[in-house]
Amino acid sequence: MSPPRPRRTSDHDARPSRGIPEATVARLPVYLRALTALGDRGIATASSEELARAAGVNSAKLRKDLSYLGSYGTRGVGYDVEYLRYQIAREIGLTQDWPVIIVGIGNLGHALANYSGFASRGFGIVGLLDADPARVGEQVGDYVIKAYNELERVVEEYGVAIGVIATPATAAQEVCDRMVAAGITSVLNFAPVVLKVPAGVDVRKVDLSTELQILAYHEQRKALSQPGRLDHVDGVATERSPVIP
Repeated sequence: MSPPRPRRTSDHDARPSRGIPEATVARLPVYLRALTALGDRGIATASSEELARAAGVNSAKLRKDLSYLGSYGTRGVGYDVEYLRYQIAREIGLTQDWPVIIVGIGNLGHALANYSGFASRGFGIVGLLDADPARVGEQVGDYVIKAYNELERVVEEYGVAIGVIATPATAAQEVCDRMVAAGITSVLNFAPVVLKVPAGVDVRKVDLSTELQILAYHEQRKALSQPGRLDHVDGVATERSPVIP
């Protein structure tokens, strides 16, 4: 697999910021995924209601979100699926390649390296790095693990702006600091720790245990509202008696 070339300034980079709210930015990839699914089904145009339903949001929120990008809908017709898909991809920077490095090639790092969705969305892995000398040279999918001390060289060679941290929590901050010092300005963190970064560096945290706990909360709420379902209260599983009308 050929790695992407170093990132170059594109027309998108030269455009001034539209000041899109963070909540809207977070939903744009969801709309892009919905549009891609509609396009794959051969649907050429979609109303705001159809697109909102496919994205799992209400249509008013979708229309407001898309208004930050411009006027791409036609009253009585809807949105041109492919055109809107391109505009959203352009807005969030997916019309160019983004070189990515992953540091920490344990079980999670392996899974990330083998995830085909990165390449199909314009994110090319240019380096898998690990601090364990025994891992260096190991083949992971289409890639070979490099030594952690090659981080600066890889970042400079490929113009890497995005780094992924899949290390244990104890190593995450040091890895983040080294990434930032090397010139990386966006970090995706899978380690269960809050990272401290200087101004101008963006961090997105993916905490799988937190997400599972949120799901557990919703499951418990559903169980409490439905007689006969198994509840888990204070760590003890109990069976509620049915409510007799």
